[in-house]
Amino acid sequence: MYLPVPSQPDCATAWREAVRLVDGAPGHEAYNVVIDVADPTINATRAHPGVAVVDDFLVARDKSIETVANTIFPAALYYRHGAPEFFDVFTTKVLPKVRRGERWSGYYFERMIDFPVPVGEPPNQLWDIVERMRSDQVRALNKFELSLFDPVRDVDNSPYGGQCLSFMSFKITPGAVRTLTLTALYRNHFYVEKLLGNLIGLGRLMAFVAHEAGLQVGALTVLSTHAEIDLPNRARRGEIAAMLAQFDQATAPLAA
Repeated sequence: MYLPVPSQPDCATAWREAVRLVDGAPGHEAYNVVIDVADPTINATRAHPGVAVVDDFLVARDKSIETVANTIFPAALYYRHGAPEFFDVFTTKVLPKVRRGERWSGYYFERMIDFPVPVGEPPNQLWDIVERMRSDQVRALNKFELSLFDPVRDVDNSPYGGQCLSFMSFKITPGAVRTLTLTALYRNHFYVEKLLGNLIGLGRLMAFVAHEAGLQVGALTVLSTHAEIDLPNRARRGEIAAMLAQFDQATAPLAA
């Protein structure tokens, strides 16, 4: 059982098509939804009218696209400090302010760069991937895996709480220009509050890896093993429908 979303050129259109299909499914939810974004780095800011519509809707409910995207990749920190310096800045300056407890800070980026292990120093999975992609001695093009699910911290009886992004697999496709692709697996996915910010954050993560490893950004594929049209802060279905209609109206000139 799966629900394929036709491949889309950017994050905004991918979000809209995924929401359209899941919203039309029984109970406004679906399993194994496959989303493919040709270039997740374009049309990924409020300059895109559709992104602005979604963000305004979320901000009015104490949410935001930027907050969600930053949990995956803190782009402003990277641009300000560069790599690898920004890892230390995140760990020493940002993490103490956002940490909710030893179990979960809410930032997937934390688990990418500081994943607890029983013995030894926690690995920086993300930087290790970049360094192996850079190395002339590493010939594998499909062995860049990044784990986010932690069986010690994440197994409980909550159906929704805790991490939702479980695993990421980077690939390098050969050719005249070597291209980076990413497949991300979500165990549970809120498509109104989270999906667009997730797509944008994953695109920023890909841009970082590609830049540091000397690659070109390619396609992003997301598999939502469970997806639903959620109601952020108890929004009503009619408010969701109105926001989607506003999105369609705002982006209609772009599709013409």
